[in-house]
Parts: sequence; structure tokens; C-alpha cells
Amino acid sequence: MANPKFETYRHFKRPGLMRRRVDVWLPARYHAEPERKFPVLYMHDGQNAFTRSPYVGTGWMAHECIDTLAAEGKITPPVVVAISCTLNRIGDYLPQKPLAYPGAVDYVKQITPRYFWPRSEVSDEYLRLIVQDIKPFIDSNYRVLSNAEHTAMMGSSMGGLISLYALTEYPQVFGKVACLSTHWPILGEYFMRYLRETLPEAGAHKLYFDHGGAGLDQQYAPYQAETDALIKAKGYQAGIDFQSLFFENDDHNELFWSARLHLPMTFLFALQ
Repeated sequence: MANPKFETYRHFKRPGLMRRRVDVWLPARYHAEPERKFPVLYMHDGQNAFTRSPYVGTGWMAHECIDTLAAEGKITPPVVVAISCTLNRIGDYLPQKPLAYPGAVDYVKQITPRYFWPRSEVSDEYLRLIVQDIKPFIDSNYRVLSNAEHTAMMGSSMGGLISLYALTEYPQVFGKVACLSTHWPILGEYFMRYLRETLPEAGAHKLYFDHGGAGLDQQYAPYQAETDALIKAKGYQAGIDFQSLFFENDDHNELFWSARLHLPMTFLFALQ
């Protein structure tokens, strides 16, 4: 018998993009409360959102985290739309607009190992896939709250970068994002420049960030500090519509992201 909480789709594709799998997870209350509509969380690297990761042996187990927090009365459980990555993961998630700044492409190639170079830079088309194809499908086929206030996005590493990029490119679509261990160095100051020009002023969005102090995460502190200062200058208030956390012993993998997943979930979906 199929699991009534999970529904899988494989037909989402646009020119220039690889076909990808989309898994939709429905919280326990979705079937228990048939008249109710629910917020939505879009997650990148969807193949790791619920199950064991092929990389480190553990996944985010987002469904267990959400069910636990909902049972404890801490959050309104969201419907989760997990979008799997493709072989062009870097190209899908690398924000395109900052690449237009003089020197940006050369910088990316200089600091990125050749085997990580994107096959093609298509993040703008990837976001259009979500905004124009996947989200309308979800809004039409599920009982969800479709406005920006109740539409969130989450990702780690490059997934954190594309999540923030999505909010700046589509602030009327995504009201809140969670960026775990955001891989700032791949665009460095070019992304900082982009954020200074495009990050929405406070008032309609919630922003969550975190990073560790071990492994790859050791590179992130200066960029996160600069981002935090910019966000505060835009009028966001810590603990209200902005949060930035540091975990000294956390490394750059799903084991640590899953362990602290309850924090962004609570911040984004706390009961009002």
C-alpha cells in the first residue's frame, strides 16, 4: 500500500534543465483536517530531505522533525515539496545575476575545482521552473496557503545560496527562507554586491541563517557577518524576522543539518 503522506512526480522539466524528481510530503494533520489549508516549504536537494543520504549515511528526516514539532504545539506543519538536484547541481543553484558583474565568472572558475564547474549556469531557469511550473501545480492540487507569507524555501550549502537568491528574485512569491551553511565563497563579494542592491527591506519577509565552525563551514564566518550587517541595515530585527546562528563544532553535512533542523522549522513556522 502506498504511503498516503508521500506523493512523487517526475514530469517537471524546462528547456535547458534536466528532468527532476519532486516529492510532496503531507503532514499528519493534512488528512485529519480536510477543511484546512497549510503553509508550504520548498526544499532543495530533495533526495536528502526525508531518507538516508548517499553521502554521509543520514538524511534530514524533515518529516519526523515537523511531525514532532507539530505534536509539541510549536509549529503549524507545512506541506513539504522536495525538489531533487541533478548532475548540474552547481549550475542549477549558482545565482546567475551576480555572474554578470565584471570579473565574476573568472573568480568562480579560479576558486572552484574544475570537476565542480557547472555544466551550464541555469539558476534563473531553475527558479522559473519552481515559480511557473511546480508552485502552480502544488497550489492547484493541494490544500495549501499560496501567498508569500506562507511560502518558504530551505536549503544547505549551494541550496542555501539559491534559497536566498529565490527570495531576492521573487520577493512576492517567497516570504521566508532558511539558509543552512550557505556556501558564500563561490561568489564571494560578487554576491554581497548583489544582495546590497536587491535584498528587500524588512517588513514582509523572514530570514534564517546558520553555519558551523568545522570543515568547509570554517570559511563562512566573514561572509555571514557581512550579510548579517546588511540585513540589519535593511531593518530586520534579530529574533523577530531574522536569525543567524553559529555552531562551533558543526561540520558541513546532513548529519549536522538534520540535528539542528528544528531551529529553522520553528523560526519559519512558529504558531502565531
